[in-house]
Amino acid sequence: MPIEKGKKITEYITKIGRVAQTSYYQVNFSGLKTDLMKYLNSKGVDSNFITREAGLRCSSASLPGSSLATLNIDGNYMGVQERMAHSRIYTQMDLEFYVDRDYKMIRFFDCWIDYIAGGKSLRDKQDDNYYYRMTYPRGDSGYKCDTIDIYKFERDQGSELQYTFYGMFPVNLSSLPVQYGNSDTLKMNVTFSYERYIKNILKKSNLKEPPDAGDAMNGGGSLPLTTSYDFDIRLPEN
Repeated sequence: MPIEKGKKITEYITKIGRVAQTSYYQVNFSGLKTDLMKYLNSKGVDSNFITREAGLRCSSASLPGSSLATLNIDGNYMGVQERMAHSRIYTQMDLEFYVDRDYKMIRFFDCWIDYIAGGKSLRDKQDDNYYYRMTYPRGDSGYKCDTIDIYKFERDQGSELQYTFYGMFPVNLSSLPVQYGNSDTLKMNVTFSYERYIKNILKKSNLKEPPDAGDAMNGGGSLPLTTSYDFDIRLPEN
């Protein structure tokens, strides 16, 4: 947009000043398989914690990126090297979480990784002949989550950006440093892999009140559980 002569910069505030903020977002865990949920429940991680609290404890998230794998082609034209795309690559995603005092966040992801490594059917880890046999990723006993959603919204009730991830599962649980000295909030970083994602820009039509940003958590916000929302998909994009 060119700047017209004779106009004050304040006249452009409404256009250039409406920028998105980083602190308004929501993470939802849903679609965990039946056997995986039973395994997590048996380890002390209840379903209510996973669906209603785990996402609220996400202190930072990275909206996903993707890239194209290319291949150099020689010989189609004399002296010309061409580059062509052959695969789409989805980069892994990191989520950071606050650790609760009951350590359910640690148990949630540690037991999920345990389940992937066949923990539900193998010998006790204290046995000398313990071994690993990876769980099949699909089916009722699969370890891949059907959908995990990240919503990016603003306080002014404008458009909302929705990322839906398919086939998502944790691949790395970072170490948790503890030390003497001044106490700080304990956080954990989890790296996820996924098959693909779908991005939608949603327009709120019947929003009663702006989303709560979760100020008490100083991190990810959440949509009020008692408020109903009607969304109109304006621009779907793969």
